[in-house]
Amino acid sequence: MAYQRVREAEAEGIRAAASRRRARQTLEAITEWMAEAGYVTTLGNPFKPDVLAGVLYHPAIAGLRETEDGQLVDSGGPRIIEVDEFLEIRAMRSDKERADQREYLLSGPVSVCGLCGTTLGASPSNAGARGHRCPPPTKQHPDGCGKVRINADLYETYVAEQILGELAKPEVAELIGAARDELLAQAKGLDREVESARRRQKKLGADYAAGSGMSLAAFKSADRELSKLIREQSTKSRHLKQVKHVPVGAVPDLVRWWKHAPLKAKKGLVVLLLEQIAVYPAASRGSRTVDADRVAFTWRQWGAAEQEPRSA
Repeated sequence: MAYQRVREAEAEGIRAAASRRRARQTLEAITEWMAEAGYVTTLGNPFKPDVLAGVLYHPAIAGLRETEDGQLVDSGGPRIIEVDEFLEIRAMRSDKERADQREYLLSGPVSVCGLCGTTLGASPSNAGARGHRCPPPTKQHPDGCGKVRINADLYETYVAEQILGELAKPEVAELIGAARDELLAQAKGLDREVESARRRQKKLGADYAAGSGMSLAAFKSADRELSKLIREQSTKSRHLKQVKHVPVGAVPDLVRWWKHAPLKAKKGLVVLLLEQIAVYPAASRGSRTVDADRVAFTWRQWGAAEQEPRSA
């Protein structure tokens, strides 16, 4: 809750900055005004345009949070500005600002909180730096613990080093093509389950409407379970299908390829090699270190389930 308290003296400056942005003032002009008015960042530094953008475009100032599929939902936290004001401001982002905020290599179900197991959400810092965070618990979303946050640049760099090290092993490189086909086959199986569940859900509705004798409570319960199954299996399928972008065949210089590869190819490799990455709290607040003490990998096992893990 300490992170959700609003300091009214500071909130006044954010509201004024938001009003100026809605009036189409540039971020540069607003930061100049903030400096003249005496408003500074949490570290006591003058606001810069990119830092101010990180604050104004962050859903938390309107009591919202962003899900992994980009949907804005109520976070249960306080609101500094109204939701419609936030949406108006966010719509002013440039194409580059939108792309910079969206591009996360390790978003989705692959990254989880090491303390509670909740999927980490993409959550830029107040300074606008990309980051991942375990969402704090709220009445609407009680699962998270809110105790883990990690800088996305540092996190992605560390994970990339481990992935490239794994790909450099000849025995792993030889299996890439077969492993990709295996995961795509799993995705097809999930798609069949989704289609079957949709047919059952449609029949359930038709039977209830035809007066089958099923109670309303029983209908709603069964419908909810089928909707949950469809949602979960569809998410798993989309996650696995990312491996279709993984290149098959020898890559002479893995490091060079990684630096210039499209994000979808990198994401595909992450899904192909890793089932899950558990992220734990930093040893100290503000730590700039990501290592084996903070990040635990569960490497994907291809083929026979009984084979020994390929790496720790």
